Amino acid sequence: MTIVRPYGDTTGDGMVQLSFTLPIAQDKRAEGAALQLAGKMGMDPAMLVHSRPMGDGFTFFVVYGRVSHLVDTDQVRVVERDFPLLSAKEVNAAIKRRLRRRLSVVGACIGTDAHTVGIDAILNLKGIAGEKGLESYREMVVLNLGAQVSVPDLVESARAAKADAVLVSQVVTQRDAHLQNTRALSAAFREALPVGRRPLLIAGGPRFDEMMAGELGVDRIFGRGTTPREVASYLVHAVVEGAR
Repeated sequence: MTIVRPYGDTTGDGMVQLSFTLPIAQDKRAEGAALQLAGKMGMDPAMLVHSRPMGDGFTFFVVYGRVSHLVDTDQVRVVERDFPLLSAKEVNAAIKRRLRRRLSVVGACIGTDAHTVGIDAILNLKGIAGEKGLESYREMVVLNLGAQVSVPDLVESARAAKADAVLVSQVVTQRDAHLQNTRALSAAFREALPVGRRPLLIAGGPRFDEMMAGELGVDRIFGRGTTPREVASYLVHAVVEGAR
């Protein structure tokens, strides 16, 4: 079965829930505007289930209603994991046996992005969701530069550390800042280092499309929910296996 319909109350009823903000003060007119928008988006009937002021002149809404759209799962395109998921012990063993030196990783949040939660979750010893970060891998040398790092500074730090991989986290996305910053990152490394000496470039963040790695000039994009173990396993696949 490849054709599916959204499910809300009963199988195949097409019910979906949608949230958004309108630049209108909370009142009956604002509620009517929210329902009008939901109707224009194909929700019929649409029900307003929640509204709340979001500062002066803005209102947040949640609407619930039926849509007629179907999804063909055969037409869905995603980036499948093309490498085995390894344990920390297996990662360390692979690096020691095949690379024969410690793997160097440099990470940062670039541009004006001050949100280090993502990069810290992957790199810091404490990690996330019960998984320790890359700092816990004895065969890795990890340098976390933190937040608001300029691209030129990141290039120089990666060069000095002889980085095998550079990890960049981008959470701030206003006006597609995460895309612009990542393109700038890729261009800077291409200009600064020849192909044979260029580190693996990895971008991550909740708003990235994992299909855009080639377009942005990076080797891999990791999205929401990525764990340190996934990143470590990819590094073995891309750096260590590639060096064999």
